[in-house]
Amino acid sequence: MRAEIIAVGSELLTPDRLDTNSLFLTAELNRLGFRVIHKEVVGDAPDEMRSSFRQAIERSDVIVASGGLGPTSDDLTRETVAELLGRKLRRDDAILRHVQERFRRLGRNMPEINARQAMVPEGATVLPNPAGTAPGLWFEADGRIVILLPGVPKELRALFETEVRPRLAKIAPRERLFTRDLRIIGLPESEVEQRVSPLYALYPEIEMTILATFGGIQLHPRVWCSDGAKAEKLLDEMTERMALALGENLFSMRGESLEQVVARILIDNRATIAVAESCTGGMLAECLTSVPGSSAYFLGGAVCYSNELKTLFAGVPAELIAAKGAVSPEVAVALADGIRKRAGATLGVGVTGIAGPTGGTPEKPVGLVHIAIADDRGPREKAFHYHGDRDRVRQQATLSALDMVRRHFRSSARGQG
Repeated sequence: MRAEIIAVGSELLTPDRLDTNSLFLTAELNRLGFRVIHKEVVGDAPDEMRSSFRQAIERSDVIVASGGLGPTSDDLTRETVAELLGRKLRRDDAILRHVQERFRRLGRNMPEINARQAMVPEGATVLPNPAGTAPGLWFEADGRIVILLPGVPKELRALFETEVRPRLAKIAPRERLFTRDLRIIGLPESEVEQRVSPLYALYPEIEMTILATFGGIQLHPRVWCSDGAKAEKLLDEMTERMALALGENLFSMRGESLEQVVARILIDNRATIAVAESCTGGMLAECLTSVPGSSAYFLGGAVCYSNELKTLFAGVPAELIAAKGAVSPEVAVALADGIRKRAGATLGVGVTGIAGPTGGTPEKPVGLVHIAIADDRGPREKAFHYHGDRDRVRQQATLSALDMVRRHFRSSARGQG
């Protein structure tokens, strides 16, 4: 069955608001077996709304809309859809009492304008809102289902879970969407495609989406199937072959972020880590501590921005900085080894570079970053040359440092084997 999502609200057409409801609804509809074929954001203008809903009803079996059910004059979703379907609005006294009661519990009188939320189109099923005043509405017309939900994410999710999902589950098709989420770092999108594309012909039932994101490349093989065991077997076979083609550049087959993977590796190896950062300014420490349970492996870090604090916090010899420069392989190594020893960590990481937009030279241009890791067997250092603005350089350096930690443990495991 074909599904469509319409997000209503002029604020969603500005750069200030992000439509997260559509992401939630897409995942839920796919999980139930409905294929989302179209998404749209439309402003509060009635003519535009009528056009969007009319087209959606013509091409889809299920239409789910969010927003425009509030009490103000620009909340026109229920009126627009009622007019389009030829339904009159009637006041529902039970809804009115519910809204009045919510205001009473807050110690306030209900503004008269909120009575608009009790107006219900004829033939619509009211979906009680457990988290707010605006109820949802369920229409059935000419073999189509139109579902109107409030735009507040907390209310939409609560209402979907309690009222919408059980109703949709009763009419959901037998087919379900089965998918995988592979994450790759260190390869451009074109090379990832080149490595895995020979597999497409071997698995014609599987659709493939490849996405280039800031954190790397994502591969999403997906198949619609009524036989769950068959779908899982196909996806397992294909992803295992993809893993061979992608090698160590593949860091997750479960949709994990790089910092989640590094956290798991550190915990599995009973290892601890400490960091000394210059150009990344604490971004690496923030990533490492963003994962719940990070106290099991992250001991601490220092933002050694000035040369003096590189010496004070990480023990980098002042004469080394004077001789080699703050941005150098030697200083990166000294940062990593120094912070490791001072923190008593299994692994130390040092980052130093030129994030820009100024400060570069022909010998050391903007975007040059040296990253080192050190353990009790000694240090490893690598130079990177990034492009982009200051934030992008710092973010790329942070990802590279995390990836160096990941690869360090992979190589250690191979060496022990």
